[in-house]
Amino acid sequence: MLDFLSNPFDTTQTPHSGYHWDHSSRRFFEGWYYRVTLPDEDQSFAFMYSIEDPIGGKAHSGGAAQVLGPNDEYLCRTFPEVKNFWAKPDVLALGHWGQSNIDIQPLYLLPEEFELHVQQGYQATATLNQGIISDPSTGQYCRWQYNIQPVYGWGNRTSIQQSTAGWLSFLQIFEPGWQILMAYGLASGWIDWNGKRYEFTNAPAYSEKNWGGAFPQKWFWANCNSFSEIPDLALTAGGGRRGVLWWMESVAMIGIHYQGKFYEFVPWNSQVSWNIQSWGKWQMQAQNSHYEVELTGITDLPGTPLRAPTEDGLLFCCRDTLQGQLHIELREKKHNHTEIILKAHSSACGLEIGGGPWNDAWQSH
Repeated sequence: MLDFLSNPFDTTQTPHSGYHWDHSSRRFFEGWYYRVTLPDEDQSFAFMYSIEDPIGGKAHSGGAAQVLGPNDEYLCRTFPEVKNFWAKPDVLALGHWGQSNIDIQPLYLLPEEFELHVQQGYQATATLNQGIISDPSTGQYCRWQYNIQPVYGWGNRTSIQQSTAGWLSFLQIFEPGWQILMAYGLASGWIDWNGKRYEFTNAPAYSEKNWGGAFPQKWFWANCNSFSEIPDLALTAGGGRRGVLWWMESVAMIGIHYQGKFYEFVPWNSQVSWNIQSWGKWQMQAQNSHYEVELTGITDLPGTPLRAPTEDGLLFCCRDTLQGQLHIELREKKHNHTEIILKAHSSACGLEIGGGPWNDAWQSH
């Protein structure tokens, strides 16, 4: 049913788009993140899907869907039954049913069939995000269905797409793995948030994922692909302390897509530095032999605690806002000076800190 997704000529499909679980009993999680920004409403929605220990029968076996909605409001539904989760190993396609009126093994359904048969759950691909979850204790709910037209994966528009963590991410050296699946796309559809229906056409969309058997100790993240003056611009930046074989390392990266070109600042081709406050201000700089970039994300909002897979299961361990302010400047190095390629600002930046401790600012050394 998913043959239409495995197009070998699709230049936006990234490495690691498929599901990574190898059916072993080792500790394992995989998480997916979809975001859509509604500039006219000055709001964003983020949909977070996760599965832990899918072999079943373990203390943390199960899945969840979380939604960060308007004004950073939050909704979560857990799906303890791992056998109702499905995902494809070769393309981006997954789903989890919590409640349905159809007695079949969960799989991809046509959107109208999904709406008819699934009362709690979701399904998501490279070109569709659909679901419904509700909180039985409060009655709050979210329903959503939108199609996605990918524009940028992770790399130059006409090139083979890249691994976010480089070629070493294909080996089980880095834990967890991280992959931006779609830096920028166009979303059209609707979201019903507690009775308020948001309809949109060609809204900026984004998706990423992470997976592995170990968990980062501490991390930060910034993402924005909605700039009022510059429609063709997407930024994702982040860093963290993660396990590499038997040691821990602190790494960070900045990736920018602009006018068909990918500007990549990663540890193996650039110097990347950061100064991240415990909440409220994210500052990063990076440079390589050709370019340099500076970005600052700020917020005076309190942020919303979110759950994430940890060694001890799905726990509140990060804080997010989708309404951060972002300033970014990208420059090209010339023979004896630098030339500004772009200066941009947005008030729709996603900002996150996670793990800990966050007693004071985290500065690179």
